[in-house]
Amino acid sequence: MFERRLYYHIDWALVAAIFALCALGVAMIYSTTSDPTRGASRLHITQIYAVILGVGALLVTLSLDYRTLTDKSHFVYIGLVGLLVYVMFMGAVQMGARRWISLGPLNLQPSEFAKIGLALVLAKFFSENRGAPTWGDLVMAGVITLIPLGLIAREPDLGTAVTLLPVFGAVAFLAGMRTRIFGMLFLCLVLAAPVAWKFALKDYQRSRISTFLDPTQDAKGAGYQQIQARITVGSGGLTGKGFRHGTQGQLRFLPVAHNDFIFSVLAEEQGFAGVLVALGLYIFVILRALEAARLAKDRLGSYLVLGVLASFTFQVVYNITMSAGLAPVKGLTLPLMSYGGSSMIATLAGFGLVLNVRMRRFTN
Repeated sequence: MFERRLYYHIDWALVAAIFALCALGVAMIYSTTSDPTRGASRLHITQIYAVILGVGALLVTLSLDYRTLTDKSHFVYIGLVGLLVYVMFMGAVQMGARRWISLGPLNLQPSEFAKIGLALVLAKFFSENRGAPTWGDLVMAGVITLIPLGLIAREPDLGTAVTLLPVFGAVAFLAGMRTRIFGMLFLCLVLAAPVAWKFALKDYQRSRISTFLDPTQDAKGAGYQQIQARITVGSGGLTGKGFRHGTQGQLRFLPVAHNDFIFSVLAEEQGFAGVLVALGLYIFVILRALEAARLAKDRLGSYLVLGVLASFTFQVVYNITMSAGLAPVKGLTLPLMSYGGSSMIATLAGFGLVLNVRMRRFTN
């Protein structure tokens, strides 16, 4: 149960930074989708509803003792795997992918919540072991990670699937996995890359990677988004073109500007100054979460915070570099800013766990 005295230990600075990013995201979504003649005039309202639901999820994960949640993490994990299996066969299909469960006016994307479920179960798994993880521990943790990763990749949603790997890496490293083992795992990934390129990746995924090296080879096809993203970011200059005055986002030259490329729209409309503000907020959020891991009263809390933060940080870094044309285009949203209800709810629920760990460092 939530004790009233814990209210005074909530990290309100972190809460303020999180909701500042949410507000910035809603503003950018409104800027790119508010023209009613183009058919997407209420997406910013939908995003506000998602933030409200996310606040509810945050309050739930904040109020319950994180030790109680991790004790039940195997039920959470099994439930999420069950939902991912259901999606594989019965999920709603949109844009050629089967990723959602239709709930009337809402579409639930279980893969977004898999990151939290994995962080919970791995935090419990590694905290129960003393000393450095053995090979058996790592194999078991790897299997726990690969089950949801494989199900998500089959949707197909390789971008979200990859975000589970930083969760495993961060928790295992903090638990004492040797750097030498990291090197061996990395070498295995490098050696497996040609096989994955030939048999695992779909044609459009291979095309995205090849056009990243030279977008002009297919400027009107696979390279179009990357070229337009670079133009959008570069056109903002120092102070930007002004709110709702960007040409790339407003005139729809940049596809899905309100989702995958929301950061490019920010760069165009608010310029380098706006980019610095957003980056400053993200860095502040990451550093405060790291501090929560450092201040945690037990290893379980530290592992949980690092697991949640690793996925969040990876997604932030990848989306921003992708928006600047420095990484292959992948369907990874910018957490807290991009349009997407499941992403917003899952992200805020994750930060509820971070706040939970920091707040309860004084309890028994």
